[in-house]
Amino acid sequence: MDSSWWAWWGFLVLPVLWLGIFFVLPLGLLVTYSFLTHQGYGNVVWQWTGENYVRLLNPIYTEILLRSVGLALATTGVCLVLGYPLALWLVSQPRPWRTVGLLLVIIPFWTNFLVRTYAWMVLLGQRGWINALLMGMGVIAEPLNLLFTPLAVGIGLVYGYLPFMILPLYSTLEKFDFHLVWAAQDLGANFWQILGRVLLPLSLRGIGVGCLLVFIPAVGAFVTPDILGGAKSLMVGNLIQNQFLKTLDWPLGAALSVVLMLLILLPILFYLRLGETDNPIHFSG
Repeated sequence: MDSSWWAWWGFLVLPVLWLGIFFVLPLGLLVTYSFLTHQGYGNVVWQWTGENYVRLLNPIYTEILLRSVGLALATTGVCLVLGYPLALWLVSQPRPWRTVGLLLVIIPFWTNFLVRTYAWMVLLGQRGWINALLMGMGVIAEPLNLLFTPLAVGIGLVYGYLPFMILPLYSTLEKFDFHLVWAAQDLGANFWQILGRVLLPLSLRGIGVGCLLVFIPAVGAFVTPDILGGAKSLMVGNLIQNQFLKTLDWPLGAALSVVLMLLILLPILFYLRLGETDNPIHFSG
């Protein structure tokens, strides 16, 4: 066999086999199981049915799905509001300080995510540092119930995924030509006009990537809600975990997983559509 055959094998066949074994096959099994029939505890009958998707119309499951999307959207919005000014501040610093700032953003990844989530239990507990600080300042008279609430889940999600917003924004803003900002100032634009008509439009790709990197893991999160949220803050990731590992209702868990993947696919398609549009800069008096 000549070298061209081996090149064809290496660059075409092997990647196809890799994707087929580790992506297409598991996805196909998941979709297949979502149409099978569940009978009893852990029993799956190879009988095709769409009942698993009909069961998702149950108000309990609908509420959990809506809660998951709502928390993920709120997490994405808060991360954007916090991450954009921080990324903008980082790119305005001298090169050595940029490195230090990026290092501080990345440092949390050096610690296990589970350990960091448990640390928030110490901070948010009734005897935690946050309640102790607020009571010491005289802001509150008795400890607040922060732990095992949607607020605790939101704080944990924002803390966990904020770096995923900062890094793509920094990468985009680092290439930004700030002469455009100075030109806008010369034309009489104020801060909000510069932000809304120069900075944000020309950094939409970074914003889109950051929002995707935050929303996708946040909507399927199960560790943070499980530790910080309690039963009232159950998210779809926890529900899927329970169906596969506790109730052993694999068809329903597979149907939930397929719906979750479709939910994740929507913002990706929106981002791809957004990338096809241009963002002209214009000012009006």
